[in-house]
Amino acid sequence: MPFSVYATGFTMGLSLIVAIGAQNSFVLRQGLRNEHVFAVCLTCALSDAVLILAGVIGLRQATAMLPMLEPTLRYGGAAFLIWYGARSLLSALRSSEALAVGTADGASLSASLATCAALTWLNPHVYLDTVLLIGSIASQFPGQELIFAAGAMTASFLFFFGLGYGARWLRPLFANPAAWRILDGIVAATMWAIAFKLIRGS
Repeated sequence: MPFSVYATGFTMGLSLIVAIGAQNSFVLRQGLRNEHVFAVCLTCALSDAVLILAGVIGLRQATAMLPMLEPTLRYGGAAFLIWYGARSLLSALRSSEALAVGTADGASLSASLATCAALTWLNPHVYLDTVLLIGSIASQFPGQELIFAAGAMTASFLFFFGLGYGARWLRPLFANPAAWRILDGIVAATMWAIAFKLIRGS
């Protein structure tokens, strides 16, 4: 029985993070550039672990007690995504030299981690979907909520490190500056689409 609960948590956690989004796009890009990959993947995985635990121990109740929390997260996250999308679009329009794989003028570790943290913690979908949903499903396993949470956390660690380090297999493709432009354009469109959905409240 505990293993089935763990497996359910693993499956649910994986299904919630595989979709292309702001955080995953950033991890993929860091992996392609071979830039602070371990630190970025670890930050994402640990952040997910904290959020999963928050969902299991009752962030849903906190949101109910603080009605302004949801709109604050939603509009703050939308503003950040609009800015990040604009930055990605500008990157897509830069010279081929600036977009080459393995450039020496990449972001610093602190800047990369700050962006990673913002894409994670300023994304209200993390709270409204992942945290609340996982918390709700975990409550269906009384006394085994932490086993469910452990499964979901395992999925996060495997996914982020697989995405970050697996991106190396795509590096030959992204040695072509045009591929970087396309990726940055897709990232910009993704960020703006998510921001639009947040503003609309859907």
